[in-house]
Amino acid sequence: MNSETKLIRFDWAIKTVLRDKANFDILEGFLSALLKEDISILELLDTESNQADFDQKFNRVNLLVKDSQQRQFIIEVQNQRMTAYLERVLFGVSKTIVEHLELGGDYRDVKKVISISILYFNLGLGKDYVYHGQTEFEGIHTHQPLKLRRLMDGNGKWREQNIFPEYYFINVESFEDVIASDLDEWIYLLKHSATRPEFKAKHIDKAQAKLTLLSMTPEERRHYEQFLLNTATDRDVIQTARREGVQEGVQKGLEEGLQKGLQEGVQKGLQEGLQKGLEEGLQKGLQEGEIVAQMAIAQKLRKTGMAVDVITEMTGLAMDVVDSLG
Repeated sequence: MNSETKLIRFDWAIKTVLRDKANFDILEGFLSALLKEDISILELLDTESNQADFDQKFNRVNLLVKDSQQRQFIIEVQNQRMTAYLERVLFGVSKTIVEHLELGGDYRDVKKVISISILYFNLGLGKDYVYHGQTEFEGIHTHQPLKLRRLMDGNGKWREQNIFPEYYFINVESFEDVIASDLDEWIYLLKHSATRPEFKAKHIDKAQAKLTLLSMTPEERRHYEQFLLNTATDRDVIQTARREGVQEGVQKGLEEGLQKGLQEGVQKGLQEGLQKGLEEGLQKGLQEGEIVAQMAIAQKLRKTGMAVDVITEMTGLAMDVVDSLG
């Protein structure tokens, strides 16, 4: 088995060392592998969400970047564990767009936002570990996609009209450690906080050199250990809540099932009892009606002088009953 170099967690690195311009090369390597473009970070955007806070467990970082075609984008990298996550992503992207368009500015200056979520929890059902999506428009009659036009800007240059955000969801826990690309090497780092000697992705060697545990000062290590403790506590709270929720659901299901079973049993019993009573009553009524009819016949036969034993054999009535009809 290949030896690994243990590193600090990437979500901690985003909160701390990766905010330093000297360490932008690490994020550039990760983004280049994900977007399959040569990405350069121009600056860390100054927003409230980018304020470093060792006690803040949820964080995101906004970057102004350019690709190999010199197009500029705002990259929003975030790592969170929370409910209503999709709503949170939408809010974060919208807030980023608004924050970086000057009041009264030209809407043509809106920059495209790419939101990248590093997830350490399951967001939905699926077999992949990296998902990519974008706002699209489809004809309600033709069901054909709307192809957005290219528009000319104020400098006489054509620009892409499609400035709608893109979203990447990286489900770290679904990655099965099969290395088939540069991106897989980075996701391995995200999942295990470690690199392998054979990893060759762009700038992953810089991550190995700069994110090693051995390079941390005692103060940095103290904050990092507290972060790990908070993370473990959060995970335990979530697992406990999930376990208690399952138990409560099972108990509630049993109680509801028992109550429903009793109600259905009583209802079924009443229906079966009523049906049985009707059947037995009808049967008894028929029997009694038949006896009355036979007695009427026997009485007429007695008046003719027919012998009692003969009438008994003909009607099925008891001899003493026939004799009493004389």
